[in-house]
Amino acid sequence: MAPLARRLRRAGFQTRSFAYSTTRHDLERQVEKLYRFACSPGSRLPHFVAHSMGGLITLKMLENHPQTPSGRVVLMGSPLAGSSVAKRVSRWPAVRTLFGTAEATLIGGVRGWPNNREIGMIAGTRSLGLGLVAGSAGQKSDGTVLAEESRHDGLDDHIEIPATHTTMLLSAEVARQAIMFLRAGRFDR
Repeated sequence: MAPLARRLRRAGFQTRSFAYSTTRHDLERQVEKLYRFACSPGSRLPHFVAHSMGGLITLKMLENHPQTPSGRVVLMGSPLAGSSVAKRVSRWPAVRTLFGTAEATLIGGVRGWPNNREIGMIAGTRSLGLGLVAGSAGQKSDGTVLAEESRHDGLDDHIEIPATHTTMLLSAEVARQAIMFLRAGRFDR
């Protein structure tokens, strides 16, 4: 997230990064850890920008703690409808350990939805990555999450960018779109 954070700072946003472990702690523990982080003295976190599993943790935290100080939320490559690639590769013992306690959430997606939040999704469409090996070739995806898996009726806006699941964190265009949503509540068409 460091390259994206630098771009956000250059645009005038203060940033703080939240680290989490999907292999050691369950989702609920991560949610509570994020809540404490967001509400820590002096945190001043009006907005959230989250990638992949981080988006699922952020949404669950905002749903469980609606009093969390927050403005807008930008998600990037989060499998809101569950990840078919995660479901397929979870059968592979060598890969399954990478998911740790996040496996059920990655496969099942978002169950609830936070109220009173403007939430936008940036989905990648450059299909390079684990998805090619796991059988999602030929479908629009970021290589890990299908574009359709990043959709949800609760989203205020959704945009697709030619980036992979990982390179969206390095993309100047993704950063520009995130900044636009944080400022205006919509992406730039």
